[in-house]
Amino acid sequence: MAKARQIVKRRKAVTNIRKITRTMQLIANSQFQAAFKRAMATKPYTEKITELADDLSATAGDVTHPLLTENPDAPRDAMFVLTSNRGLCGGYNGVILRAAMAHLHSHTDRPTDLHVVGKKGVTYFKFLGKPMAERITDINDKPQFARIEKLANQMMDRYEKKELRAVYVAYMKFISAGRQVAEVIKLLPLEKSPGSKPAPGAAPAQTVQYEFSPEPKELLAHLLPQTVRVRLFQCFTDAAVSEQIARMVAMKSATEAAEDMIKSLTRQFNRARQTQITLELLDIVGGAESLK
Repeated sequence: MAKARQIVKRRKAVTNIRKITRTMQLIANSQFQAAFKRAMATKPYTEKITELADDLSATAGDVTHPLLTENPDAPRDAMFVLTSNRGLCGGYNGVILRAAMAHLHSHTDRPTDLHVVGKKGVTYFKFLGKPMAERITDINDKPQFARIEKLANQMMDRYEKKELRAVYVAYMKFISAGRQVAEVIKLLPLEKSPGSKPAPGAAPAQTVQYEFSPEPKELLAHLLPQTVRVRLFQCFTDAAVSEQIARMVAMKSATEAAEDMIKSLTRQFNRARQTQITLELLDIVGGAESLK
C-alpha cells in the first residue's frame, strides 16, 4: 500500500485536474449555447433555399445550369473534411475521420483532393502520409460566412471548368443536443432533395406553379450558387455546435471520473493512515515493554 503522503499528493493532483475539467465543461456549455443559436438561425434559410432551388430546377423546363450537370469525365473529386482545431472533445474527430476514410476507400476510381479543415484532421492525414490539397486552420468555433463563401466559390469555379467530378463534405451533422451523426454529403453537383412520402390516405402534394420574372435561366444563375454557399456554411455551423457538445460531454465524463478517483484515494488514505497509526502504537507499546 502506498504511503499516506504519496496518496495526499496524488489526491491533490486529481483535485486540480477536476477543477480544470469542470471549468472546461462550463466553458463548452456556454459556447454550445451560442453555437446552437447560430446553427438554428441558419437552418430554416438553408432548407427553404434548397427547396426553392429544387422546385425551380424541376419547373424551369429545359433550362440547365453547370452546377446541375454531372461531369463524368472530370479527372478527380474534391472533399472537405471538417475537424476541430482543439482536442479534449472525445471521439468527435475520430468518427469524422473514419467516415472520410471509408468514403475514400469506396471511391478509388479517381483521386480525391483533400481540403482539410482543423488542426486535428491535418495532423491525422499528415501521419498517414496522404497528400492534402489545402490545409485550413484559420476557421474557429464561429465560422464567418465570408470565409466559407470563398471556399464555395473556389469549388464552384473548378466544377464549372469541369476539373472536378464531384465535391463532398465530411462533417458531423447536428440533429439534436443528444444526437450527432458523421456524414459525407455531396455538395456538387446539386441534386434534388428526396421528398417526403405522403401519409396513407392523404391527398398527394400539389406542385407549386411559378411565374418567372426575370427568366428562369437568370434566376437559377443567382439561386444555385447561393444554395451551394449556404449549404456549405450550414455544414460548418453544424460541425461547430457538434464539437461543443462533444467537448461538453467529454469534460463532464472526465469531471465525474476525477470525483470517483478522489473518493477512492480518500479511502486509500484513510486506510494507510490507520495502518500507520497502528504501527506507531505498536512501536510505542513495544518500547515500553522493553523498558520494564
